[in-house]
Amino acid sequence: MDQDKLHAHVGKFLQDLGGAFSIPLVQIGERFGLYKTLHSKGPLTIDEFAHETGLHDRYLREWLSAQAASEYISYDPETQKFSMTDEQAFVLADPDSPFYLAPAFGSAAAFLENRDKVQDAFQTGNGIAWGDQSQCLSCAVARFFRPGYHNHLIQAWLPALDGVVDKLNAGAEVADVGCGHGLSTAIMAQAFPNSTFTGYDFHEPSIEAARAHAADLKLSNLSFETHRAKDLPGQFDLVTLFDCLHDLGDPAGAMKSIHHSLKPDGTCMIVEPMAGDKLEENLNPIGRLFYSASTMVCVPTSLAQEVGTALGAQAGEAKLTEVVIAGGFSTCRRATETPFNLILEAKP
Repeated sequence: MDQDKLHAHVGKFLQDLGGAFSIPLVQIGERFGLYKTLHSKGPLTIDEFAHETGLHDRYLREWLSAQAASEYISYDPETQKFSMTDEQAFVLADPDSPFYLAPAFGSAAAFLENRDKVQDAFQTGNGIAWGDQSQCLSCAVARFFRPGYHNHLIQAWLPALDGVVDKLNAGAEVADVGCGHGLSTAIMAQAFPNSTFTGYDFHEPSIEAARAHAADLKLSNLSFETHRAKDLPGQFDLVTLFDCLHDLGDPAGAMKSIHHSLKPDGTCMIVEPMAGDKLEENLNPIGRLFYSASTMVCVPTSLAQEVGTALGAQAGEAKLTEVVIAGGFSTCRRATETPFNLILEAKP
């Protein structure tokens, strides 16, 4: 046995275990706004931090120490004060940052709650319906994807589509399929007041949450309805699918329905997790996250539906294009991308 390789491997596992042990701590930090407070008020001693937050100093001492050991925050031994660099805050203290990753720990916690059901499914091969999974899963997923939508959807993804922004400015009919809590739908509705946006999802609790989230916005051009992707009502200029095509039981059947619901000059935008077409292309930190999420959520969700294609969260562009073309579309191209996202444009 190569001792150097062994020690390097153990070191990697210790890093992973530190991240796993940090899941509840990051959630607590987010829940109480501890990162925001430290960034805006710091550097702070433990007593000063306790005064600013109104929380118990002994718990804060341990929390701050763990966060500093993880290098999520910084510690100065001379002043015994804790702080956050701009880079640390960009990841943990700024909800509008494209790299705001604190909500990802909430998703990890939801995956843990799913473990018993998924563990059983390994033996039976059965699926697990979206509504039967962890109670906080839909909330966690919505919060995890929000920073990407907030920073890229209006600024880059829609402009990468051929002529779509002009249509939206003039007034278009838009369907957001698999809208979940409706964050993507609301972002578009706010940006394009002349267009009408309807969010569709088969999960009634998510539609109820979407309506609740949208209530304060008071947008007359935004609504939500419970519908499957395979029976969309109406005719649309634009249909969007955000991080959901791979979750569908029959994605090709859904694309056929979407194809029929599009106007002749309409467009379908499909946002999926970034992935290569071969396993070896996805053996990296991004692929690691999405394969894990796919095991715990995406594959079980698809297998619980009719057909049960189970594309998985790392399907890749070639497989996704195959599904789109099988749905009757004439073209499918990569419009743009981010480190986390693959954005496809499909035309009838």
